[in-house]
Amino acid sequence: MYPPQPAAPANDRTTLFGVLGIVGAFCCPVLGVVFGFLCLQASKKAGKPPTLAYIGIVLSILTIIGYSITYAARR
Repeated sequence: MYPPQPAAPANDRTTLFGVLGIVGAFCCPVLGVVFGFLCLQASKKAGKPPTLAYIGIVLSILTIIGYSITYAARR
């Protein structure tokens, strides 16, 4: 018996969501988290490593924390 075939490249949006998550982490961190989780789901479906998802989520959370500290320091 043969192993199942991976998803077709046209249907795989793992890289797209991962890059959008990383870029979104700096300009709009909430979108970075959303795209990070979308990338995580897409990578599980495609059988790819979720490295970009983790990077996007962590950067978004760190950016949110940094913005919060900066906002609190100004008050």
